[in-house]
Amino acid sequence: MKALLSTAPGGPDTLELRDLPDPVAGPGQLLVRVKACAINYPDVLIIEDNYQFKPERPFAPGGEIAGIVEAVGEGVAGWSPGDRLIAMIGHGGLAEKVVVPTAMAVPLPEGRSFAEGSALILTYATTIHALLDRGKLREGETLLVLGAAGGVGLAAVELGKAYGARVVGAVSSAEKAEAARAAGADATLVYPRGPFDRDSSKALAAQFKDLVGPNGADLIYDPVGGDYAEPALRSIAWEGRYLVIGFPAGIPKLPLNLTLLKSCDVRGVFWGAFAARDPKANAAHLQTLFRLWEEGRIAPRVTRTWPLAQGGEAIAHMAARQAVGKLVVTMDD
Repeated sequence: MKALLSTAPGGPDTLELRDLPDPVAGPGQLLVRVKACAINYPDVLIIEDNYQFKPERPFAPGGEIAGIVEAVGEGVAGWSPGDRLIAMIGHGGLAEKVVVPTAMAVPLPEGRSFAEGSALILTYATTIHALLDRGKLREGETLLVLGAAGGVGLAAVELGKAYGARVVGAVSSAEKAEAARAAGADATLVYPRGPFDRDSSKALAAQFKDLVGPNGADLIYDPVGGDYAEPALRSIAWEGRYLVIGFPAGIPKLPLNLTLLKSCDVRGVFWGAFAARDPKANAAHLQTLFRLWEEGRIAPRVTRTWPLAQGGEAIAHMAARQAVGKLVVTMDD
């Protein structure tokens, strides 16, 4: 089989397409022919050795896949060759075949494409956990979403609307604003590129405040970080909740006096740890997501695909913060 491997820490240009022996399914495992692998920001970090998990090299990035079961290992029940599935595997997805523990595998509904399926779990499972468990989102509240046209951003817009929020989407271009509105955002803001000086930061805070309204944003969903965090926090409501999702724009340093003045909370969101610590709650969220998907209230938006040999380009596109929706690498038969 072919795999796109990280052999040394570095950017997407360091990845190498190599031939490897086919893996073999062990006890409790499935051998899966990968049909599609979604690209996420952790793929940018993991090949640079900047992610919290550092696999032994060589390894293939790509933690979110969809594919077809080719073989089942000893003791596996409920799965057969030919079954379609999606799975979160951490890394290894940019390869033609991968071994998946059955605990990580979820059936892919008929009628759904492999590209769509590969783009579902990470963004939507992270977001439903963020909004419901960490954010305690209530109907009628105002939700401010930064990076509202990326994978997790669009998921936050859709799920926010599904749970009755007024959603304000903040993005970096008119094209992205259009995508956020198409996903259901009630209002959008195109913010400038950072870094910001003090005056620019205050100006952006004023723009956020104008859009969220005089009472402020009850919940802020921030997968961007950097210089956007403080202006967003300044627009928060009394006893609002600020959700920390990720930092493609850099790790911010928030002035904690703002949390005192607004009596607000800053809450971290680590979906992977949540799923490992409370698999039953995570499974319940996945059931909800599949129901919302079936009802048409959420839908992974795959905007661009690449073949396996060009998977590094997909990661570079993600690193450049150019993505609208989800980016997916598809495998040749």
